[in-house]
Amino acid sequence: MGKKASGNENPVDRFLDRLRGAPGEGGSGQGDPSHRRFHFSIWYFIAAFLFLAWLQGFVVEPQRDKIAYSEFKELLREGKVINLVIGQDRIQGETRDEKGVVRAFFTIRVTDPDLVRTLEEKGIRYGGQAENKWLGALLSWLLPLGVLIFFWSFLMRRMGGGTQGVLSVGKARVKIYAEKEVGITFDDVAGIDEAKQELQEIVQFLKSPDKFQRLGGRIPKGVLLVGAPGTGKTLLAKAVAGEAGVPFFSMSGSEFVEMFVGVGAARVRDLFGQAKEHAPCIIFVDELDALGKARGLNPIGSHDEREQTLNQLLVEMDGFDPSAGVIIMAATNRPEILDPALLRPGRFDRHVAIDKPDIRGREAILRIHTRSVTLGVDVDLKKIAAMTPGFVGADLANLVNEAALFAARRDGENVTMADFQNAADRIVGGLEKKNRAMNPKEKEIVAYHEAGHALVAMSLPNADPVNKISIIPRGIAALGYTQQLPTEDRYLMTRDELLSRLKVLLGGRASEEIMFGDVSTGAQNDLQRATDIARSMVMEYGMSDRLGPLSYTREPRSPYLEMMQRSRERDFSERTAQSIDEEVMRIVEDAHDKVRVLLRQRRAQLERLARVLLEKETIEGDELKSYAAEFSSPVEPPPLSFKASQTG
Repeated sequence: MGKKASGNENPVDRFLDRLRGAPGEGGSGQGDPSHRRFHFSIWYFIAAFLFLAWLQGFVVEPQRDKIAYSEFKELLREGKVINLVIGQDRIQGETRDEKGVVRAFFTIRVTDPDLVRTLEEKGIRYGGQAENKWLGALLSWLLPLGVLIFFWSFLMRRMGGGTQGVLSVGKARVKIYAEKEVGITFDDVAGIDEAKQELQEIVQFLKSPDKFQRLGGRIPKGVLLVGAPGTGKTLLAKAVAGEAGVPFFSMSGSEFVEMFVGVGAARVRDLFGQAKEHAPCIIFVDELDALGKARGLNPIGSHDEREQTLNQLLVEMDGFDPSAGVIIMAATNRPEILDPALLRPGRFDRHVAIDKPDIRGREAILRIHTRSVTLGVDVDLKKIAAMTPGFVGADLANLVNEAALFAARRDGENVTMADFQNAADRIVGGLEKKNRAMNPKEKEIVAYHEAGHALVAMSLPNADPVNKISIIPRGIAALGYTQQLPTEDRYLMTRDELLSRLKVLLGGRASEEIMFGDVSTGAQNDLQRATDIARSMVMEYGMSDRLGPLSYTREPRSPYLEMMQRSRERDFSERTAQSIDEEVMRIVEDAHDKVRVLLRQRRAQLERLARVLLEKETIEGDELKSYAAEFSSPVEPPPLSFKASQTG
């Protein structure tokens, strides 16, 4: 995509761009690998200065030998001087010796009243030299001044980051894309059909505003795109500009706020001023939460730079005419911390929620990202979409790229289904490390650990099906993994399903206890996730009969960010906190006991599955389905009870 220049460019800046090797008209630019970028350095300037000094001293002027004045008088008496030029401060001339060799010399002039009479007596040709003191003084001032201007411009560019300098800190560093430079339409966006329909009215207004104004309708001033990271909020905003054929102003919320007071507000005014000049257009502010956080949360004071910038944004959104054709769009994944004044009608009127795509949406996104990829005949995008639950558009784009890289490493002619499977494992589990040396004892522990996870998952009716078991190390600390894939997209989970997930997480540790009579550190991540699930059941979901259907969390959590952090502030007593800890511990221990009972009943199957893992290292496909059919016989112990436990 190209960019419009947001202002006139300084000639000195253009010269510095050439020194740095910046791309320009007729230049190779950064895209030409045959040209290396030239980095400016002060040593280049010093070398050029020394070269010019040498050129002036040794090329422009002839080389002369410096002699003492007494030696000059001696040569004069001997008649070896043939011509002289007498200046105000020095005397220069030529001598000829007995062999006829001519040598140039100069000497510092001293007060000598008899010099002219001696020259006339010897018959030596001489003359004077007029020195232009005004020109020398001017050059002595202009040359340092030019050097200072050159370095001042260079430092301003380095401090300002591009064409912006310290003197233009109030100018909005906005990226402006022209109508033809956006290059993205709704055809390039998939998986969020409802959001595209919401924004069709914006496109229609920008194309034909008279249609709405004739009926007295008013288009929303602002559109807030809310969704998880990577769902395509910025892409959707560019698609709106591309469909409407209007300029697109893009700027991040963090680019408004600086350390200087008043700079952010000045940039907001400049941004809206530029937008009004290019109307109709779209202003897009990415990561609005960096700018629009609720006021009054700063413990230092309520008039800091960020709040002044937010106040100016509120004023500008109220001040411009809706019929001017300027639409403000913003994106955030933390809407719960935005200032309420931003969300009221008249500012960001319309909120468009962009959720993670379902299986049909993921398939449509994969079709877009595989347009330029040569796919094998065995590639089924529907199966790939089914094995990537929870992936957003950015994840799927990365998946396609990783699969293409796997195919390139093996020198394949196309990307096969195995490449996509390897890419999914690479993204989810990390880099495969087949060469990591593990002693037989550790490898056996890992095999029984993963076999315990898989056996429990295949035995419980509410657990997700097991897709792959591997004891090949991946990532930084994963010595093995058990991959489960849901049969369908889920948006709610019942208590029994959460308990089944809890039991699957505890299956690895329980397997180690049964087979070795000891436990290892490999269950650390399993225990963390199991504790989080149990605590969420008690504190957030109200799934404890002892504590009742109450929520014990106060911190506003974003539904689009997977965070398990909670506020340190709490509005319940120490006794309630103790009850919460006891209930969480009881749920985890009860689930752990039932998992150990299940694995003891199926110890022979556990040992057989672990031996196959030790031999093959990876189990998947039809072989794994045969184990799943065998292990799915109903031996599930009674469901976990949530009756209040007796405490002393």
